Amino acid sequence: MTSDGEPNSLCLADLARTSGKWLRAEGPESDIVISTRIRLARNIIGYPFMSRADDEVKQQLVDSMRKTISATDIGKDFQFIDIPALDEIDCQLLVERQLISREIAQSSGPRGAVVGNNEQFSIMLNEEDHVRLQVLNSGFSLDDCWAAISALDTALEARISFAFDETLGYLTACPTNVGTGIRVSVMLHLPALRITREIQKVHQAAQKINLAVRGLYGEGSQAMGDFYQISNQVTLGCSEQDLLENIAEVVPNILGYERRVRDLLCRDNKSQLDDQISRAMGILISARSISSEETMHLLSSLRLGVNLGLVDGVDIATVNELFIHTQPSHLQKLNGGPLKTSDRNEARAAYLRDRLKA
Repeated sequence: MTSDGEPNSLCLADLARTSGKWLRAEGPESDIVISTRIRLARNIIGYPFMSRADDEVKQQLVDSMRKTISATDIGKDFQFIDIPALDEIDCQLLVERQLISREIAQSSGPRGAVVGNNEQFSIMLNEEDHVRLQVLNSGFSLDDCWAAISALDTALEARISFAFDETLGYLTACPTNVGTGIRVSVMLHLPALRITREIQKVHQAAQKINLAVRGLYGEGSQAMGDFYQISNQVTLGCSEQDLLENIAEVVPNILGYERRVRDLLCRDNKSQLDDQISRAMGILISARSISSEETMHLLSSLRLGVNLGLVDGVDIATVNELFIHTQPSHLQKLNGGPLKTSDRNEARAAYLRDRLKA
């Protein structure tokens, strides 16, 4: 963590060239499950909620939390990033990397992020709540995520007092987070269910048990690249264990559904599926200009082909990384600065050709 509070530009430049641990396809069920994330919403006693806090109070909150985090045993492994000091590309790069939310990137006033060295941990300061803790792991790893974020929460609560009511639980700006303040999200790659239009059944089944199905970047985002996030919608009246058990029960059913449909596609539509995947690979390694949306669609087919053994010479970790590194801000960071849309499309095509041919 820097002593003067300035963002480390070298770190952000390096971030665009590296892969976070959650992208490496090392966790359980990583053929379908990209990552597991748990967030905790917390507010500090003695400060108004963010909607009523002025810039002076917001700065006090940032300064206080920086000092508190640096005093913990894990503080030495974190780096503070002053979000208002970032340009638009750097700010959106952190959003694309799942380290901060779109909401904190687009809000105003003093706010910050504290990011762990391997990107497993991040802490948002002055988002919707004073503090948003996050743990992000590869694959389907609910227990590991919960153990890690619980330890982080405990370490901070030993030094500061979070707003808590004996009846309601943790107090948060949004009523849906009151109680445990927990949001559990599992990001799944479900191309077979999308191809067969069975994905709507997943949406309907999830809604019946108070789970949300969202896109790559959470609430309000589209399911680009056939990525879907399954997460709890409410926390009030439920314990952390109840919510974790609910997700732990539902996700394996979705994984089984996706695998059964993949098997059926391979059995009944093998030539058509092989053609779709071959065409995707052909475009990715030969295109001279390609949009972000088309790239996500084609990479989804490529990822499916790798998992089904229909593509040689490419691994899942590489495809996972390409999903992120071809996003607009990563691409501009890799190319040294802002690019017009047409130039981005050309740079994206060149990057894909270089990576996939290698």
